[in-house]
Amino acid sequence: MSHQDAYVKEDRLNADCLNEAFLWLFKGIDWSAIQFRIDCGWMPATFAAMALLFAWSSEQTLIDRFRSSLKIIEFLFPEERRSKPKAKKGQSKKRKESKHKRPSVSYQAFVKMLRTWTATYVALFQAELRRRMPALFPDLLMICGFIVFGCDGSRVDLARTRSNEKAYAPSRKKNSGQTARMRRKAKKSARNRRRLLAKQKHSRKADVPQIWVTLMFHLGTRLPWDWRLGPSDSSERAHLLEMLLALPQRSLIAADAGFVGYEYLSAIHQSGRSLLIRVGSNVRLLKQLGYFKESGNTVYLWPDHAASKKLPPLVLRLVVANNGKHPVYLVTNVLSQKRLTNAQVITIYSKRWGIEVHYRHFKQTFQKRKLRSHNSENARVELEWSLLALWIMLLYALVEVRKSGADPSKLSCAETWREIRNTMRDYRHPVESGERLRQRLKSAVTDDYIRKDKTSRNYPRKKQETPAGAPKIHLATKSQIKRAKELSMERRSKGLRAIPFNES
Repeated sequence: MSHQDAYVKEDRLNADCLNEAFLWLFKGIDWSAIQFRIDCGWMPATFAAMALLFAWSSEQTLIDRFRSSLKIIEFLFPEERRSKPKAKKGQSKKRKESKHKRPSVSYQAFVKMLRTWTATYVALFQAELRRRMPALFPDLLMICGFIVFGCDGSRVDLARTRSNEKAYAPSRKKNSGQTARMRRKAKKSARNRRRLLAKQKHSRKADVPQIWVTLMFHLGTRLPWDWRLGPSDSSERAHLLEMLLALPQRSLIAADAGFVGYEYLSAIHQSGRSLLIRVGSNVRLLKQLGYFKESGNTVYLWPDHAASKKLPPLVLRLVVANNGKHPVYLVTNVLSQKRLTNAQVITIYSKRWGIEVHYRHFKQTFQKRKLRSHNSENARVELEWSLLALWIMLLYALVEVRKSGADPSKLSCAETWREIRNTMRDYRHPVESGERLRQRLKSAVTDDYIRKDKTSRNYPRKKQETPAGAPKIHLATKSQIKRAKELSMERRSKGLRAIPFNES
């Protein structure tokens, strides 16, 4: 055995750096909610470390990721993996003997445990990370007086297996009668056969299994906060409502034009949170309704179905910005310009781009554009731990970057993951002086090179999306004004406010 592989007491190995990171992460976590079987050789913290190493690994196959991670875990915790658990009083002799045997560790057993305990682990880590973020970065918590979150959805590709297609492919209704008629016609002419093949090809494309991820992203620290998963045709607005109650009270949600809708904005209003939403030509707004004290940029969202149910109009403030190409229309329920000026509105929405960058980090840099699992349950587990591992990795690196005095927005995901992978690969090797993982992460920042403008390049897969357009703004009709006045008087007679949320 070479001197590099020997575990010498005076040498600090890369494995010690990983152990130091796990001790920092697990400090303060209560593992009592996780109770493994008596004959299980894993401890809750050790299994969590194994799952994180499995997610951080860059091996091409899941089996290779499991094997390389298990080697590190057995090197880090040799006594724990080989210890004989003590028998409790009243247990049979046969039971004691079975406990003395070291349980076999296989990939199938590991994944089975992941399926059982991932939800509990994710809840524990999310609660702990949300608690630490404000404590570690109090100066990054708020932007313009609000705890600002960006919300957006994206799809992650899956292996095209029957299990994944059944669980995550779009739930479209098949027109079996039309397809049968096309098959009968295809026997008569080549043209009909081509049409049938084109329809089948389009159907195969539409049924590609993908998991929809809706992410709640803290724009101050540029770190995740929460997420929801579902099939590729899931509603990101419904996911937003599920995550709403986990946000602090002084939160402001910044989102793009995909999150409009009276029911969803009303739910955000009534929860006491603020919003900043981009609106496009699919939104109809009203002016001069007379329902509330108005200014020049006061608008109302009051669709006909809400008015017919005697639901109150939503009072909003319209802000028009320009991104250099075309105007961008934003609405917010923070009506006071003293509390949130138009310039601050534009600043906050420009920071929403951080969630798009995070998705790029996750898919391209972290190499999770397409998951490896062939089973639908395993795919969900793989995605959950991948999202959690990236969050933990960036938080751990951000702490060290802040110690070096660098701008936190310059944290490099690629450099961070590279340093962690190098530490995992050389876990048996001694660490050179000044080259511990914490010290190397302090320099995990982007360079100062000014990139050239690439907007004119004609990439083959470049998205050519049309702008959202301007919202349709109409003057309120006499009947709408009358109905709004009656609704206002009715609410006042019942002792209710004119609008069901904080208008400040």
